Amino acid sequence: MLPSKLSPILLCSLLAACASAPIIVPAPPPNPIASAPLDVIPPTPSAIPSLPAITAPPPVVVVVPPPALKSISQLEAQTLLNQLLPTKISERNGWKNDLLDGFTALKIPYTPEYFCAVMAVIEQESSWQGDPPVPGLGKIVWKQVEEKAGKYHIPLIAVQTALLKSSPNGKSYKERIDKLQTEAQMNNVFEDLASDAKRLSLPFNMSNPIRTGGPMQVSVEFAEGHVRAWPYPYARRGSVRSEVFSRKGGVYFGTAILLQYPAPYSKMIYRFADFNAGRYASRNAAFQAALNKLTHDSMDLDGDLLRYENGNPSRQSSGTEKALQSMGKRLNLSHEEIRRDLLLEKLSGFGQTPLYQRLFALAGNMPREALPQIDLKSPKITRKLTTEWFAKRVDGRYQTCLSRAPAAF
Repeated sequence: MLPSKLSPILLCSLLAACASAPIIVPAPPPNPIASAPLDVIPPTPSAIPSLPAITAPPPVVVVVPPPALKSISQLEAQTLLNQLLPTKISERNGWKNDLLDGFTALKIPYTPEYFCAVMAVIEQESSWQGDPPVPGLGKIVWKQVEEKAGKYHIPLIAVQTALLKSSPNGKSYKERIDKLQTEAQMNNVFEDLASDAKRLSLPFNMSNPIRTGGPMQVSVEFAEGHVRAWPYPYARRGSVRSEVFSRKGGVYFGTAILLQYPAPYSKMIYRFADFNAGRYASRNAAFQAALNKLTHDSMDLDGDLLRYENGNPSRQSSGTEKALQSMGKRLNLSHEEIRRDLLLEKLSGFGQTPLYQRLFALAGNMPREALPQIDLKSPKITRKLTTEWFAKRVDGRYQTCLSRAPAAF
């Protein structure tokens, strides 16, 4: 017998199934490609579990002075952007202004390398569309809901019938999902569902499950953390989440996640990999490669040194941590000291820890940067894609952009 009525909590869980992370889903030391000005988003205190004897130091917001690069005025930067931006994109002046405003607010130096890095990601993620369409998005949403409903032996039509009620814009929720074209529209549907929960008999605490969006596919969680550490410079029309889906806010937060942290890289391609896999993933993948050499192992080079649950480090040891523990005597570090240092894996300070320094001293002449080997999975992805593919694809666009830079810069 089929259920005649869908329970509110079950309906909530089915709807949440439609959200998926697209490819994402998060610049240049003295060489203008190796370090960016700021390191502003540490983990929250709740992300660091207490440990016996030794614990991680309390997180702080670190502000690093910008590297010594050639300084140009805003007027010169506008001229430079005019030469770097593709000629045939729509709303070209709008993109130019959003880029310049974002760099100014974030205190990122105006250089061809920095500008082209952001432009390459925009081009890859949205093809210079402020609210990029996703082909067949409505069908993707319903397919995900149907798969989730199937686990509870509930037909899709039962879910669709429950969503025939009108939404704040006068259309039914079902009709709006049927006609979805962009992630911003999808975000608006879930925002309305959340605010309309009482009338729909849905749980009051139903959260919006969409995690990334905008022209640079920025994580909403990153943006919400960033505004707590660095004042948002623009007038907000709504929530931080809404700003992520705007062109101006998306460029601002995308620039921040790509450039506003010091990175020990010789080439920009490793920043592009970090953008996709998480900050310092390229540094951490090289650390794993060095560990593989010492242990004669072949663990995945995914850039995650700890195991995570709900975004927080788990007490259960990862394969990387177990391998390091087996080398405790050679490293002259206890299990607690190893965990203490690993808790810094998402921050620049990990490179100065005893664990990092001693491992590379034992490994000898090993690279300190490597492209993470991660398969990308999403309902929107129909072929095999990897973080390495993403980084190389963006790097190709970056090199093309640099070829437009005038010799004076």
